Amino acid sequence: MLLYIQSIVLGIVEGITEFLPISSTGHMIIVDAFIHFDESFRKMFFVVIQLGAILSVLIYFHKKLFPVQAFRDRMVLGQTIRLWIKTAAGVVPAIAVGALFGSKIQQALFNVITVAAALVIGGIALILIERCRLKVVVSDMEKLSLGRAFMIGCIQCLALIPGTSRSAATILGGLLLGTSREIAVEYSFFLAIPTMFAASAYSLLKDGAALSRQQWIATGIGFAVAFFVAWGVIAFFMNYIRQRDFKLFGWYRIILGIFLLIFFGLKSL
Repeated sequence: MLLYIQSIVLGIVEGITEFLPISSTGHMIIVDAFIHFDESFRKMFFVVIQLGAILSVLIYFHKKLFPVQAFRDRMVLGQTIRLWIKTAAGVVPAIAVGALFGSKIQQALFNVITVAAALVIGGIALILIERCRLKVVVSDMEKLSLGRAFMIGCIQCLALIPGTSRSAATILGGLLLGTSREIAVEYSFFLAIPTMFAASAYSLLKDGAALSRQQWIATGIGFAVAFFVAWGVIAFFMNYIRQRDFKLFGWYRIILGIFLLIFFGLKSL
């Protein structure tokens, strides 16, 4: 029963933090300090519940990603194909860099100090960029060029540094390259789809057969909770950024980074 309660808690944390620019990794580190899963199960569990969050993107944006009109309207079909091509272009850099350096980066940088520093730096970056009031030249997904999509994907590679946040990296990349807040957030969601599907499939193939029946049930619970919570968070976030900026998330990151340093610093004494 305890394992199931833990999976619900982690599913809620994942669902809330995966798409907000506040680093799901930073929050998972905090939760993991209190919830101690078996090492091999923990790695697989974290990746699979992320897939639950990603599925919520497919549901929320299904009219853009899989429009029914595409079957009878060539213009809509063309827009949909171009959207998926732009998504693929943005994913290529992360796949390439991750394949070459991902494991080495994780081994060298996956520690509290790195995560806390990345949180603080990312928070400052969000605040500074909002204060700059950059010129918006892309206010519609159709206007997002393949080149800009690829460049946002390159900036997304910063998310390989634990604590940076994939969402924050892509949103910052979008803003720097002239997209509106709404387009930056939407594209961030779309980029997550192929990335996390690939990671989840790999993790299941690698470790899924070794799971016990109880662990499979716990994984299913975490998956479902992450899906429904993330669905609500996406709806909230899309509405939020239409009316407000990212400064609040920047300050939150800074506070969380400082908290991590203090909490784990005191714990090591």
